[in-house]
Amino acid sequence: MKNLIALIFATLIFSGNMNAQLKPVKYADGDQKLNGLSIKAAKKSSNNPGILLLPAWLGIDTASKGIAENLSKIGYTVFIADIYGEGNYPKNTAEAGKQAGFYKTNYEAYQKRINLALQELIKSGANADNIVVIGYCFGGTGVLEAARGHLNVKGVASFHGGLGKDAARPATPITAKVLVCHGADDPFVSKEEVAAFQQEMRDSKADWQMIYYADSVHSFTNPEAGNDNSKGAAYNAVAAKRSFEHLQLFLDEVLKK
Repeated sequence: MKNLIALIFATLIFSGNMNAQLKPVKYADGDQKLNGLSIKAAKKSSNNPGILLLPAWLGIDTASKGIAENLSKIGYTVFIADIYGEGNYPKNTAEAGKQAGFYKTNYEAYQKRINLALQELIKSGANADNIVVIGYCFGGTGVLEAARGHLNVKGVASFHGGLGKDAARPATPITAKVLVCHGADDPFVSKEEVAAFQQEMRDSKADWQMIYYADSVHSFTNPEAGNDNSKGAAYNAVAAKRSFEHLQLFLDEVLKK
């Protein structure tokens, strides 16, 4: 009898682990092949909250995978978007800058790729009306485009992302709640860009909040960014921990668990 109970328990544990693994998902934008990653919530919920994760400018990386796994453990189904597509993955930061720059300029193409990933998140089991988009660096810019593009999401959370948009683009009402987690010493986002973003949020009548983290520069959530702030991008363990806690508070407020 004890052996049977042990076997059943091991099977349940194994099944739970299987449900909480990142799994590759192939999808497409016309002829362009895309390769995302999906992970189920470790705990089932009748509300099936979902999170779409937009990675940094090098594409799907170790950091985004780790964040997705952590969010799965606390009850969210997560999909990591592939923005660039097969054959276009940058091999270095120069290529990443060129690729990211294209989508920042051609924001409608960026919004389309985000929306395609959003549909994959829904296909994986997330409630279409219970989703938040989060993003890091280039992906942090993307979540703001999701809000500006009026995608069907409850909220967006940007971590050390670019905040600007073309001044010629009008500010339209933003209904998604907005969280921006920002390094207080980020050299890549000017004071003018911050001020313009905040004015955009006011003009858009958005429900927004912006949190600054001391002694933090770009990429403060990424352990692979090193620890030299003078380079402009560096990991800050305290800021990373605090920003993840702020994300959880935001998700608790915006999504139904």
